Amino acid sequence: MEPIYLFDIAAKKANWLAVRQNAVAQNVANANTPRYGAVDVEPFDAIVRKTTLTVAATSPNHITTTPAETMTAKQRKGESWSVVHSGNSVSLEQEMLKAGDIGRNYALMTNLVKSFHRMMMTAVKS
Repeated sequence: MEPIYLFDIAAKKANWLAVRQNAVAQNVANANTPRYGAVDVEPFDAIVRKTTLTVAATSPNHITTTPAETMTAKQRKGESWSVVHSGNSVSLEQEMLKAGDIGRNYALMTNLVKSFHRMMMTAVKS
């Protein structure tokens, strides 16, 4: 049986979400600290691009893509942080938006893993 990489990717995404949540919590905790610069982590898609996981076409009927087709997405520009008089660059509104995004992504990942696990258990039992 071939190894299943979905669980590995889901675990890496959950770890990345935990690190990002820690960065957001650190920003919120230091919202009133003078000269504190807001921090964020590298986007997860940039981390996934660094991996060497390749997809192999094992049948001539599989759909293949060329490298040019997969690189059509444009890099998102970084958010601009406004610096207040004290030198602090934390925006609580942006941090709360990030926290909500982290919660939604975590819920999505756990639901995907549950569904995939349920599908595998159904296949094994039948």
